[in-house]
Amino acid sequence: MISVMSKPTEVSPKARRRQYTAAEKIRILREADACAGQKGAVAALLRREGLYSSHLATWRKQRDAGQLGPTPKKRGPVPRRPDERDEQITQLERELRKEKARADRAERLVELQKKVSELLGTPLPDPEETTH
Repeated sequence: MISVMSKPTEVSPKARRRQYTAAEKIRILREADACAGQKGAVAALLRREGLYSSHLATWRKQRDAGQLGPTPKKRGPVPRRPDERDEQITQLERELRKEKARADRAERLVELQKKVSELLGTPLPDPEETTH
């Protein structure tokens, strides 16, 4: 006796909503409009596509409002393009941070030189006396 083991069907733990592209919606609406005069044709289309009549009603409203165009409208706030002045301010702030870090490093080096000269007993020349 040969037993055929069937592969178990996997069921995802969370159901996902089916999403339709604008092109799919337009295609289905065209088919629905084409079978408007035939009795039961729209119902057959809905069964075949796995849709409800409310989908057609919503998609017709979207089509009439121009929301099913070639580029669907993205949700969320409109991204703000940075102004030229904002970019310049950002660049200047970055340069200022670099220069402050460089000046701080130079001051620490001068302090180190002073401490080394004190330890060695060699006086450093006074910067006010060494003018060219």
